[in-house]
Amino acid sequence: MADDETDYLIIGAGAVGLAFADALIDEDPDCHITFVDKHARPGGHWNDAYPFVALHQPSAFYGVNSMAFPSEQIDPHGPNKGLYALASGAEVTAYFERVMNHRLLPSGRVAYHRLSEFRGRDEGGTARIIGVLSGAEHSIAVRRKLVDATFYQTSVPATHTRAFAVAGGVRVTAPGALPDLWKDPSRIPSNFVILGGGKTAMDTGVWLIEAGVDPARIHWVRPRDSWLNNRKYVQPGEDFLGATVESQIAHLNAFAQASDGHDVFEALERGGYMLRLDPDVRPDMYHYAVISEGEIALLRRITQVIRTGRVTAIEPGKLLFGDVAHAVPTDALFIDCTARAVPFSAMENSGPQFRGDTIVLQPVNVPLVTLSAAITAFLEAHYPDDATKNQLARAGPLTDTPETFPYAFMMNMMNRGTWSQTPEIAAWLAQSRLDPTAPTIARMMAAGDPRLAVLAGFRAAVTDAMPAVIRLGMAAKAIHETPRQNDQPAAMK
Repeated sequence: MADDETDYLIIGAGAVGLAFADALIDEDPDCHITFVDKHARPGGHWNDAYPFVALHQPSAFYGVNSMAFPSEQIDPHGPNKGLYALASGAEVTAYFERVMNHRLLPSGRVAYHRLSEFRGRDEGGTARIIGVLSGAEHSIAVRRKLVDATFYQTSVPATHTRAFAVAGGVRVTAPGALPDLWKDPSRIPSNFVILGGGKTAMDTGVWLIEAGVDPARIHWVRPRDSWLNNRKYVQPGEDFLGATVESQIAHLNAFAQASDGHDVFEALERGGYMLRLDPDVRPDMYHYAVISEGEIALLRRITQVIRTGRVTAIEPGKLLFGDVAHAVPTDALFIDCTARAVPFSAMENSGPQFRGDTIVLQPVNVPLVTLSAAITAFLEAHYPDDATKNQLARAGPLTDTPETFPYAFMMNMMNRGTWSQTPEIAAWLAQSRLDPTAPTIARMMAAGDPRLAVLAGFRAAVTDAMPAVIRLGMAAKAIHETPRQNDQPAAMK
C-alpha cells in the first residue's frame, strides 16, 4: 500500500512544472498535485545560477499565470535604458517561492517533496521517491498521470561537468564566484578568459566591464557566434505593441523572400530586429537569446576574441584546442561559461506531449516554455483524448542554428493558427499573462484603441508568407532530424 496518493505527480518544481500546476489547479478544481524535486527550494536551475543572472526578457510574461512579478518598470539608465527592467535571479527565485508557498500549497491540493528524487513507478502506477539527504523511501500512488517537467535538462555553470582537462596551477571558476573576488585582493588576476559563446558568457563580459575591468584585460574564447533578438522588440504592453507587431511582420516578410534560415536572419538584421556581436562573422548559432543594443556595444569592446574552436585542455599560460595551442597570460583566471543551457539537439524523449498515463512537457510556442506548460495544462483539463490534445498543441523543436530555425518558426505559426481558430483556447490566451500579446490586444480591443490598426498588416503578411514558411520549415525539419556528428555534449555553448 502506498504512503500517499495524488492525481498528478510532477517531476521537477522549476518554472515549467510550476506553470503547469498553477494552470491546472484553476482549470481542474478537483485534482490533486504532488511535486518531487531535488532542489531545496522551488525554481529549478534558478537556484544554481550565478548571482548576476537576470531574465533575458521582461518578467511581464514569465512565471505562472496567476501571479505577476512584484514590479514592472522602465530602466532609466544603463545598457537596458528605455526598456522594461529585467528581473534578477534573486527576484526570480523569490517569485517562485511565493508561487509555491502563497499560491499552491495553501490551496490544500498540492504536496511538495523537496530534496527528493523520483526513482520510477511500478505497473500499478505507484511511484517511488528517495530523500536526497535522508535516503528514506516514500511511495505515491498516481491516480491519473505522471508529468515530466525535466525535458529541458537545463544545465548551469555551477552544476555542469566540464568537457576539457585542467592542469595543476590553472585557476578555473564559474561565473558565480566573480562577485567574491574582492575578498582576497592578492588573488585578483591581471587577465580574465571567458570560455563559451552563449548568453552566460555575454552576461559575464557585461558584468566584468561594468565592474570596471578594462576590456583589454578580457580574452574571450568564442567558437560559435550567435544571432540575438533585439530586446527593443520583445517588450510588453500597449506602448510597445506597434514595435512587436512590426517585428512579427518583418519575420514574415523575411521568410517570403528567403531561400534559407541564413537569409531570414540577415534580412532581420538589416531591419535591426536581430543583432550579432561581430559584424564580420556570420553567426551559425541561434538559442533565442535576447539582448539590448547597449549590451552589444559593451561586448564589442572586447576585441581579444579567440575563434580556434572548443577548448580541450588548459595549461598554465596556454589554451589547447586539440593539437593547436593559444598563449594566454600565465596568471589568467578562466571563467567557465560552457554549460549548455538547453540540449538543443534532438532528444530521445522528444515526441508528443500526451502519452497515455504520462505528460512530457515540451515547448509548443518556442521559446516561451512557461506559456507552453500552462496551455498544456489547459488542454489536459478540457479535452478528452491524447490525439485531440496533441493535435491542438504540437510539440515544437528546440532548434539551435539558422538552418533549422524555420522548422521551429513553422511549428509556432501552425500552433498559433490552430489556437486562434479554437474559441476556448483563444479566450484563455486573451486572459493569460504568459502570452506576450493576446491580453494586450484584448484590452486594446475593449477600449477601441486605434493603434490596433497595425494588425491588418500582420494578417496580410501571414497570408503572403505562409507558403514560404512551410517550404523553408519542412526543409529545416529534415536538417534538424538528420543526426549530426557533433551531437555529443559540446564543450562550448
